[in-house]
Amino acid sequence: MDKAFPLEIVKINDSAYRIEDDGVRCFLFIGSASALLVDTCRNQTGSLKAVIDSLTDKPVMLVNTHSDWDHISDNASFGPAHMHPAEMSSYVQTAKQATLMRPLWEGDLIDIGGQVFEVVLIPGHTPGSIALLDRANKILLTGDSISGGNPIRHVVMFGEKRNFDAFIVSLEKLLELERKNAFDTIYPSHGQFPLSADTVESTYIAAKKFIAGELSPSEPPVQIPAKLYEYNGAAFYA
Repeated sequence: MDKAFPLEIVKINDSAYRIEDDGVRCFLFIGSASALLVDTCRNQTGSLKAVIDSLTDKPVMLVNTHSDWDHISDNASFGPAHMHPAEMSSYVQTAKQATLMRPLWEGDLIDIGGQVFEVVLIPGHTPGSIALLDRANKILLTGDSISGGNPIRHVVMFGEKRNFDAFIVSLEKLLELERKNAFDTIYPSHGQFPLSADTVESTYIAAKKFIAGELSPSEPPVQIPAKLYEYNGAAFYA
């Protein structure tokens, strides 16, 4: 942990960092030409910009995996926010200070010099949720759509933005990428870090069982208008 900042800065390798912020994380990847910041966390301390400036002097491109508040809270400290257009309306309503937005589409490539990320649309948690796939290093950033750990980390699937049918289709897309050996490591935004690729399959099986009515609800540990559903290491609030 860097004592200069209240956020926890964890070095993944010489060109990548995860920044832990009270149960959610964002990522910084530093290429030879530019840097990529994935999400801006809760940032209730107001120190994320200082953290990023301490780690790189390269131009920073901001990408949001989706528009839930705990992923966009310091967007205003950075340049245009890049996201799938299906998130833009929600972003404007959710952000305290909505910044200029730029579209990211399925298949778009983000090249920061020496590292390339491919945009994969994975609706379900939100309509415009995206994953970022680094095929060369076999890494997949999944936002909130995949989670896990000990104790089990839930995926939020209640509320008007959530859609379980779309979520299952997205998991099928990720399963196909896994079968093609496109990734072997998952970087989730919550819970245990990192996760193995087979977390996608366990999440898919649990989601199918939920849709089929085969999972029994239990009371969640926090007061929310949802129940907790668990199966074989995967869990949902729904």
